[in-house]
Amino acid sequence: MAPLLEVDDLHMHFFTRDGVVKAVDGVSFTLEPGETLGVVGESGSGKSVTALSIMRLVPEPPGKVVSGDIRYRGQSVLTMSEKEQRSLRGNRIAMIFQDPMTSLNPVYRIGKQVGEALRLHKGLSRKDAWSAAVELLKQVGIPQAEERARNYPHEFSGGMRQRAMIANALACGPDILIADEPTTALDVTIQAQILELMQEIQAHTDSAIIMITHDLGVVADMADRVLVMYAGKAVEYGAADDVFYRPLHPYTWGLLECLPRHDVDEKGKLSPIHGQPPSLIHLPSGCAFRPRCAYAQEICAKETPPLGDIASGHMAACHFSGDAQFVKERGVLAMRKP
Repeated sequence: MAPLLEVDDLHMHFFTRDGVVKAVDGVSFTLEPGETLGVVGESGSGKSVTALSIMRLVPEPPGKVVSGDIRYRGQSVLTMSEKEQRSLRGNRIAMIFQDPMTSLNPVYRIGKQVGEALRLHKGLSRKDAWSAAVELLKQVGIPQAEERARNYPHEFSGGMRQRAMIANALACGPDILIADEPTTALDVTIQAQILELMQEIQAHTDSAIIMITHDLGVVADMADRVLVMYAGKAVEYGAADDVFYRPLHPYTWGLLECLPRHDVDEKGKLSPIHGQPPSLIHLPSGCAFRPRCAYAQEICAKETPPLGDIASGHMAACHFSGDAQFVKERGVLAMRKP
């Protein structure tokens, strides 16, 4: 039986006057019902473009899927007609965008916006869609939902706008929920509430979640599997326990070393990853992470390492990840299980 979602060697490039931007350059993963995939990496690593490609929301031109495929329940999304794609978007695959204030329309009431997908995909009347929208707002924890549904986005706090976005995404009971930095602009207390809400919804609906975030703590708490991206490529992929407790790629080591640690006795400064991510137009030869990697060797400048299966589904794109002694001697002090 085919997975719920398959992204197979996806290459999404942008053709600009300055050159070809290889925003997504050979990314593959699968997603099963009820599973949470965490996608992590620095800004510009291709996380959001991957999500927008799945939703078929990348403007073409300048964007273009150069090669690869995206399959939903075994059917290629790339070969669907525009009508079929519209039926899929917001219905079977929904997305929570980074900034709810710019994603919600400022001139329409919240209830109308939440109910819009129900009218479009389920054929509900205006009255029934409004009633369903009120119920959805109640489900995501918005108090006095009947009254607040008549508010405009600017009358909501940041946390309530994010809850409204979640209600909007969940309106049609999607199989896949893509959450692109859903807690970025929220304070810690509201972040915890939003994440708890998403976990509760997943438990009740068995929906799959793709969680895109910079916060490795969120990923450690929620994800079943983790995809680490750098310069448009997947550099490590595997079960969350493997990636956090047995990381194999120097970039993943760098991300983990940037985290404050509460599971070790030693005290010291955090170790940032020096340098900047490369230009996606002018990528360095060989491994894209080579200019920032403290362990780069001659082969790293000559050959691009493939994403190889190192240990039973735990994959890494490093020439030396399969060398147990190299990983043991140079690897980061891995997270300890609680």
